[in-house]
Amino acid sequence: MEHFTDGQITRGKQSLIFENPPYIVSAASVVGSKEAEGPLGKLFDMTNEDDLFGAQTWEEAESTMQKEACVLALGKSHIKAEEIRYLFGGDLLRQGIATSMGVEALQIPMFGLYGACSTSGEALALAGMSAAAGYGRYMLAVTSSHFGSAEKEFRFPLGYANQRPLSAHWTVTGSGAFLVRAAEEESPAEDPYSSEPAETDVDTSTLSHVRITGVTVGKIVDYGLKDSQNMGACMAPAAMDTIVQNFEDMGWNEEDYDRIITGDLGNVGQSILFDLVRGKGYDIRKKHLDCGMTIYDRERQDTHAGGSGCGCAAVTLASFILPKIEKGEWKRVLFVPTGALLSTVSFNEGASVPGIAHGIILEHF
Repeated sequence: MEHFTDGQITRGKQSLIFENPPYIVSAASVVGSKEAEGPLGKLFDMTNEDDLFGAQTWEEAESTMQKEACVLALGKSHIKAEEIRYLFGGDLLRQGIATSMGVEALQIPMFGLYGACSTSGEALALAGMSAAAGYGRYMLAVTSSHFGSAEKEFRFPLGYANQRPLSAHWTVTGSGAFLVRAAEEESPAEDPYSSEPAETDVDTSTLSHVRITGVTVGKIVDYGLKDSQNMGACMAPAAMDTIVQNFEDMGWNEEDYDRIITGDLGNVGQSILFDLVRGKGYDIRKKHLDCGMTIYDRERQDTHAGGSGCGCAAVTLASFILPKIEKGEWKRVLFVPTGALLSTVSFNEGASVPGIAHGIILEHF
């Protein structure tokens, strides 16, 4: 099934590609002390030994990270806040207060999002779709999480000093922001997957070498798991569903990607993902990378299953993944942030923890 509308071509059940793919012009990452001590520590744009970032509360600290990430992303591209048409942002906290308080000073028209730890994928998908549809030249996507604020909201106050099971994740203290720019009209229009280069009168020296060529929007997948301390297991089915749907919609398989990157499945979730995908006839083991397993040193930092949170996939994408695509080391990547859709209310009422995952196709150009 293929249908063209507003600069976008739908593919299959859940995917679309862009006639003129938008670009990620710049990205920025702001993280806390633990993340700065991890394997990617030297790649982040801003780190702070004080996880409060000079604020009085964890929530204010998270808002500060969001604002700084946005300002850094704008500064890298020399774009002013008033030039941004729409901002897509989200976090893990009730009513998205980290985002609303963080970006308030920028005064950019905004959409507040919630997809749990998949929110960076949701924000990038919507920013890319809006830019490709001609709703504005520049869009800004930003997400964040904070270990202190997330533990306080979803589990226990830090002072409680509760023990964490080995399947538990460590919420990343970090924020990632991405400036998305619409591509100029190309003439004649070309399929972005054609082997023939499109002719264009655009000065490509002003554009990034990373473009968003398509998205696969995830759906809620619930296998009935209720253990909120094992989010990898809760999210793995959704990751599998989106990855396999992307293959089917696009007519591709694992060999068509240099990397297939999930957001925060961790060690437990990765193992489950491999089994589930293999049951569908694919083997992604040689192509897979997980942000939650990449951002921390599991042995040295004692983070158990790995990292999670809205900031996990975002800061790993900004600091580690995009530079590799920009340099051409990876030509095509399927970026799949994953989210566990629970709340304190649903958990306390004994509800299961469904998952969702959004796939973003990123390519070197």
